[in-house]
Amino acid sequence: MSGPRSLLFVPGNRPDMMAKAPKSGADALIIDLEDSVPVAEKERARGIAQDFIASHGASNVLYVRVNAIGTGLLEADLDAIVRPGLSVVRLAMTDSAETVREVDRMITALEKKHGIPEGTVRITPSLETARGCWFAFDICSASPRVNAVSCGTAQDGDLQADLGYTWSPEGHEVLYVRSHVLLAAKAAGVKHVLDGTYAKIRDPEGLRTCCEAVRRLGYRGKSCIHPNQVALVNEVFTPTEKELDYYRRVIVAFDDAVARGSAATTIDGGTMIDYAMAETARRVLAWGDSAKRGGQDFG
Repeated sequence: MSGPRSLLFVPGNRPDMMAKAPKSGADALIIDLEDSVPVAEKERARGIAQDFIASHGASNVLYVRVNAIGTGLLEADLDAIVRPGLSVVRLAMTDSAETVREVDRMITALEKKHGIPEGTVRITPSLETARGCWFAFDICSASPRVNAVSCGTAQDGDLQADLGYTWSPEGHEVLYVRSHVLLAAKAAGVKHVLDGTYAKIRDPEGLRTCCEAVRRLGYRGKSCIHPNQVALVNEVFTPTEKELDYYRRVIVAFDDAVARGSAATTIDGGTMIDYAMAETARRVLAWGDSAKRGGQDFG
């Protein structure tokens, strides 16, 4: 269930911002070739991204957000950035399993072309439309390259335009959408589910409210659009010492019970523990270990 807690977007046509991004504290960087890059700058951005991957890929978890398949820009994006050092292709506006399969085929050909072991480059679909969210299970099941999925709930974003809801930091209006994407992803075997961006870069209280809401649901990370969001996102998506202490005690109590010939016991005055609770404890403790390493076990 481990993976990057914070993923910082960096415009692909801004080498000055890219140079600073590795010092942001983000678990992963997303070089953006999509919305933050003007059409006239797309080709230049591809070259900048390619150079950055070559020089920083060995020491950073690097995603690249490519343009959607219907734009006519995707093939050139992939041809430029599928190089040694690239970790993940962030696939914008994904709305079908066939899109993922087509991108998988394109990446496979480029891995072969550039001497990259097949399957190295992963795919994170970004679900930003009603159709994409509805078909989340099919999309997450479409390729073994899918390592995570992102639910695009940003204020005034494509999903809000598609559904027509009124946005709030608490996210009650998208509770069903987020829950559906989470359930579909887990059913498909995709363990790492990410929330989309928070558009207000000077609203730490609202960002915390948003992060805590999705963390309670089971989301394990969030995309950031500004470096000042990274530390808070990392904090919220890291198990607290109180949580870790509780689950360590769960493991000790359960192991003691098993040693006595029982598969169930209680802790803290009556909270029942059995195999399922012990497994949850182990997963949370593994999540905590991953967080200490920067949340980079995203495989």
